[in-house]
Amino acid sequence: MKITQKGQSNIQEIDFNNLKFGATFSDHMLICKHKDGKWGEPEIIPYDSLSIMPGAQVFHYGQSVFEGMKAFKTDQGSVLLFREEDNFNRLNKSAKRLCIPEVPKDIFMEGLHEILKLDSDWVKEGNNFSLYIRPFIFASGQCIKATISNEYTFMIICSPTTTYYDGEMNVKIEQEYTRAVKGGTGAVKAAGNYASSFYPTQLAREEGFSQIIWTDAENHEYLEEAGTMNIWLRIGEKLITPNLGETILGGITRDSVVQLAKDMGIEVQERAISVQELEEANQNGTLKEAFGTGTAVSVIFIGSITLDSNNMQLPKQEDSYAKKLKKALIDLQHGRLEDKYGWTTEVVSSLMPH
Repeated sequence: MKITQKGQSNIQEIDFNNLKFGATFSDHMLICKHKDGKWGEPEIIPYDSLSIMPGAQVFHYGQSVFEGMKAFKTDQGSVLLFREEDNFNRLNKSAKRLCIPEVPKDIFMEGLHEILKLDSDWVKEGNNFSLYIRPFIFASGQCIKATISNEYTFMIICSPTTTYYDGEMNVKIEQEYTRAVKGGTGAVKAAGNYASSFYPTQLAREEGFSQIIWTDAENHEYLEEAGTMNIWLRIGEKLITPNLGETILGGITRDSVVQLAKDMGIEVQERAISVQELEEANQNGTLKEAFGTGTAVSVIFIGSITLDSNNMQLPKQEDSYAKKLKKALIDLQHGRLEDKYGWTTEVVSSLMPH
């Protein structure tokens, strides 16, 4: 792997207390090309603009997939990656669905670790800080014909972040537009899935909502997921999240919360949740909490859910499941809680020179 280090870091110019999510980038990036049926040598270079031809197929046919993952700094100064193996596997699952060549594990892992070693100072200590890592692959071959590309580019870029949303979310149940259909690409992290969600989400924001809860494409009867997160309801003492299928992205934070909740003795149900069940639970007082989970958002509280004119306000819970799970997840990611799951990988030790 060829590494070209940036001469002078611009980290001193960054106000880490006023970060806008995803708008600031660390010093280095990884780039690797796939051509003539094989991946070339990966290279780490200073973060900079790309030279790409207007005929590149990604612009015309949207052949692109990506991941979202995070690195955290422990109280002792080590840098931990969270569930890197799962992100690697999901990236390649997405790539396969879009006819994109899968990235070899050594290119992904070695490149990821080398970038974090170079840019470890961009991972700040504290519960609200992390380094958001964006691996992605796109069709970079030139051809304005609807066909798979003959060239692809794999990259990793990093962005120091704080919280994605401030405070509680007020969400709307979508009854007209659809995120995904059976047989489509809803279960993978394809760029086009997000592009098609922007318009209905913008309409919801104009009405004063933070985000949409998507429902099934057939009849809009069952909850699926939100734009940037998987959805959870606490009904009685049970914690319920929609079961995964062809239309729901298998969230890595979702899976983490399933495991953490079970280990806390909370009954977790992964099953279909109807809009009707949600309304009935709200009416009879058994709807106690709602929250979302995702790499970007971590665990985010939902203050209200609106269906048409029915605004369901979520009560405050002294024994909040979401609060307990968020604390456990953050403590584990920052190395304060024993990782009996094997989810964290120490990439930079506190003993290593920076």
